[in-house]
Amino acid sequence: MQVDDALLSKLEKLSFLKISQNKREEVISQLTEVVSFVNNLSELNTDGVNGSFAMSDKGTYLREDIPFCDQKINEDILKHAPQSDDNFFIVPKIIE
Repeated sequence: MQVDDALLSKLEKLSFLKISQNKREEVISQLTEVVSFVNNLSELNTDGVNGSFAMSDKGTYLREDIPFCDQKINEDILKHAPQSDDNFFIVPKIIE
């Protein structure tokens, strides 16, 4: 896959991001490097490798799920919000 200015423009539109003109070449270079790395992974021979292969036969450590809410953390976060009410952020409506 070739990363060029047309693809970058399409990615900008899909991600709702705007990349400045002076950064476009740098971003294209970085994306090309990422795509190249992923293409290298497709060359790996994975024949005979079990799909559930793991580095350890032990299961994932599970912890008890105990709900916890520190009101001070909520207050610290919400004090930086332009608008909040009842411990929630207030954002502009985007769906009619």
